[in-house]
Amino acid sequence: MDVALISDTHIPSRAQRIPDAFRERIEQADHVIHAGDFDSKGALADIKTLASTLTAVSGNMDPRIGLPAVATTELDGVEFVVTHGTGSPRGYEQRVANTIHEYAETDTAVGVSGHTHDVLDTTHDGVRLLNPGSVTGASPATRTTMMVATVEDGAITVELHEL
Repeated sequence: MDVALISDTHIPSRAQRIPDAFRERIEQADHVIHAGDFDSKGALADIKTLASTLTAVSGNMDPRIGLPAVATTELDGVEFVVTHGTGSPRGYEQRVANTIHEYAETDTAVGVSGHTHDVLDTTHDGVRLLNPGSVTGASPATRTTMMVATVEDGAITVELHEL
């Protein structure tokens, strides 16, 4: 199963549209995870039209779009805990790891977050943390990025895509 991991669209405040190459990857994915900061109900609606199924959370720029702050989903034996990671850059990884520990039902849950617009694939406090960066390259990102996770029978591999 291919899972598109995206975040920080910031449409329309910082970007106008997700690049076509990434729109195609999102459409081809079996599931999409968005870690917040859509920036508008229109951006959320656009993602919903691209995604076959969607797990999404609100970010600090999404106060009124009707999404939770944290969401969990299990896909082919891999538990994902999704949060935006809102707050100061200082302590970001620990803050996200704490959220994962609080919401995860397994010891092997993978955390997906956004907020910083910086790509991250690391283990912190025993939790694998993934931040796909900004799918539109919205400032302060210095590049346009997303991740595709391949999950199968409880195993996960992650590939970074960059434009």
